[in-house]
Amino acid sequence: MTENTQQQTAPTTELPTQYAPAEVEGPLYERWVERGYFEADAKSEKPPYTIVIPPPNVTGSLHLGHAFEHTLIDALTRRKRMQGFETLWQPGMDHAGIATQNVVERELAKEGKSRHDLGREAFVERVWQWKAESGGQISGQMKRLGDGVAWSRERFTMDEGLSQAVQTIFKKLYDDELIYRAERIINWCPRCLTAISDIEVEYQDDDGELVSIRYGEGDESLVVATTRAETMLGDTAVAVHPDDERYKHLVGKQIKLPLTDRTIPVVADTHVDPEFGTGAVKVTPAHDPNDFEIGQRHNLPNLAVMDERAVITVHGPFQGLDRLEARSAIVAALRAEGRIVAEKRPYVHSVGHCSRCKTTIEPRLSMQWWVKVGPLAQAAGDAVRDGKVKIHPQEMEKRYFDWVDNLHDWCISRQLWWGHRIPVWYGPNGEVVCVGPDEQPPTGEGWHQDTDVLDTWFSSGLWPFSTLGWPERTESLEKFYPNSVLVTGYDILFFWVARMMMFGLYAMDGTPPFHTIALHGMVRDQNGKKMSKSFGNVVNPLDWMDEYGSDAVRFTLANGANPGVDVPIGEDWVKASRNFANKIWNATRFALMNGATVEGPLPDASQMSATDRWILSRLNKTVAEVDAFYDDYQFAKLADALYHFAWDEVFDWYVELSKTTFFAGGEQAKVSGRVLGEVLDVMLRLLHPIVPFVTETLWTTLTGGESLVIADWPKDSGFRDEAAEQEIELVQKVVTEVRRFRSDQGLQPGQKVPARLDVTGTALAPHEAAIRQLLRLQPEGEGFSATASLPVAGATVALDLSGTIDVAAERKRLAKDLAAAEQEKAQANGKLGNEAFLAKAPDNVVDKIRTRLAKADEDIARIEAQLANLPQA
Repeated sequence: MTENTQQQTAPTTELPTQYAPAEVEGPLYERWVERGYFEADAKSEKPPYTIVIPPPNVTGSLHLGHAFEHTLIDALTRRKRMQGFETLWQPGMDHAGIATQNVVERELAKEGKSRHDLGREAFVERVWQWKAESGGQISGQMKRLGDGVAWSRERFTMDEGLSQAVQTIFKKLYDDELIYRAERIINWCPRCLTAISDIEVEYQDDDGELVSIRYGEGDESLVVATTRAETMLGDTAVAVHPDDERYKHLVGKQIKLPLTDRTIPVVADTHVDPEFGTGAVKVTPAHDPNDFEIGQRHNLPNLAVMDERAVITVHGPFQGLDRLEARSAIVAALRAEGRIVAEKRPYVHSVGHCSRCKTTIEPRLSMQWWVKVGPLAQAAGDAVRDGKVKIHPQEMEKRYFDWVDNLHDWCISRQLWWGHRIPVWYGPNGEVVCVGPDEQPPTGEGWHQDTDVLDTWFSSGLWPFSTLGWPERTESLEKFYPNSVLVTGYDILFFWVARMMMFGLYAMDGTPPFHTIALHGMVRDQNGKKMSKSFGNVVNPLDWMDEYGSDAVRFTLANGANPGVDVPIGEDWVKASRNFANKIWNATRFALMNGATVEGPLPDASQMSATDRWILSRLNKTVAEVDAFYDDYQFAKLADALYHFAWDEVFDWYVELSKTTFFAGGEQAKVSGRVLGEVLDVMLRLLHPIVPFVTETLWTTLTGGESLVIADWPKDSGFRDEAAEQEIELVQKVVTEVRRFRSDQGLQPGQKVPARLDVTGTALAPHEAAIRQLLRLQPEGEGFSATASLPVAGATVALDLSGTIDVAAERKRLAKDLAAAEQEKAQANGKLGNEAFLAKAPDNVVDKIRTRLAKADEDIARIEAQLANLPQA
């Protein structure tokens, strides 16, 4: 089943009595790194398997979302490494322009300084200093989790090589007329003083006000409603639908704009919904993206009324007021003029906020750099349509197409100092020169470089190939591009994933950056609620790792990972996973002390017991099942399959059924010991990608092998024994039924009971000793009296319960339970037989009553069977 070629030493059966993750994990990870297990060789002849890490922000720390995603990627790469692939998990960090600049600016503020006090060059140097001293703590936290990344290849989006890649692709896009500069509406943060991308805008419901204002006079007036009254100072039109009969007489006319000395036209535009509100909308092209488009269609002027800090810049009475101050002042002034038709407050509506500082975003007309995404987005969509790239789960394809097929041009400039500065120079006579990485920028009086930097997503969009040395045709690029799979959250499908697709296809001659996009959901709390500081339900995974071990956190996360679906997680589940790790430890330790071994070949099937053949058959089916789940990115299913195989089948059944063999000793014990060793060997290999620390410790002890990291992945040998599986299923049925009966009679699990097993001539006969051991059944003995008889699986189990239970008390208890169940049945039947009730009751209520009736019937049958099996008083 395995073909391990590692050098092995003589295995030892010595293991500490308890597993202590804190003592094992750190030293073990250091050993893996020191031995270079996670490094990737571009010269290797092995087939490549490549995954890039979604680069965490240099300002970040490990959160549960990271831990979840990293667990899945690590599991994939560990398995592929064991399968013989030259595996590269590419690490690195994102410079996170706005987040990092904010961090350093806050540090400066503590010193009573701003970045302007330092100047651009000194400020950027200060950021690099901060990165060297405080940035990148997440790398150490990734090691705690067990991330098997190629640390020698770690990259940073601002390092020299990646900066060259950024400048190269900017120049190429510029020369191909896919980058341009234009004045458009963008998301503007008045606190961070920069344009920000859509992904950096967080929407939340805010309490605002909806004010209806009358523009114009008499018959030539109309009413518009707005939540941002301050922007009316920048109105340059009112728009109505061209088919709206109410306003046809006004289209083309000028009406008075309140509080100003201006008149503005009424224009007809199909963007207006005549059924919404009054059917008339104010048009402020410089402060609203939809209004900007209307303004472009009707050649309206763009009148900006706020500066970069959202302070009003026009109209005397309001000039110098902050936008929110101006809003109240303008509404008051309109009210005084009798212009307010209606006011609604609070008016709850969705408002965009800066994800970094939480300031309300201001749509603002601004001169920015843009990527013309049309042809790039077309290629990104076609790559999925043509099957070059698979999206998993497939149902996520629609969301992807909805995005890339309707993508607007991308604003890539940011008004920051930290980031890749736009490589464009302006001359004294209006010259514009884009400079490539190998070109000298123009010099002389009047020449200066653009002050903006590029959106962080611009550089991270190059990540799958820039990290491999592009634009140089390096050995690593030739070997490891395209990536095998991208594992990331569905929440950034539209942003990071789409940009990587566009840039990869563009820069790499039509070769997409990865073969498969495997999308996962978001980590939520155990009630399915989004984790948020404001909700008080955010969990630091490091705390759980300290308490329960990294394997427990990893297994919990993998066990909840259904493709594209959010993942609930709670501490109780991590405790359960800790218990699973302890179970693996304790059971393996017991097995090692009782003959489990990997020494020598596996015995012939003819030498094995049915129990041995059963577990080997189940083992091979599990190998095949786990492989299929891995190939389909079904992490939850493979984790569940491994859990139940290890805990239920190996530890609770095989080990327990084999105890009588081990205790008896002899040749059969040696055969079963070798089978158990094989099962443990393969089981630990299968578990290793998800729970690497505990499995490594146990496997090296069992086999004497160097490391599971470089061990061979198990293969399905094809061994199946359906007859043995059916035979053991009968044993399980007998044990399960008798255990249930014992529990129903109130017997303690360890309480011994005299019993007669009539198994002669059945497949159960060879297992009588094991069945008695599992059920705590004593031999019949003198004076045996069969007070209860259980026919099950073709055999009969007769029990002598005299002296073990208080029969009279038990009959009384069961009679009380039976009466309650019969009363429940009568009540349910009464309601279901009432036609008037059925006619009025909702379907879900009727269904609940039917469920109660079915449950009552089950309870009655169960209790009556228990009473029948009780000894006669």
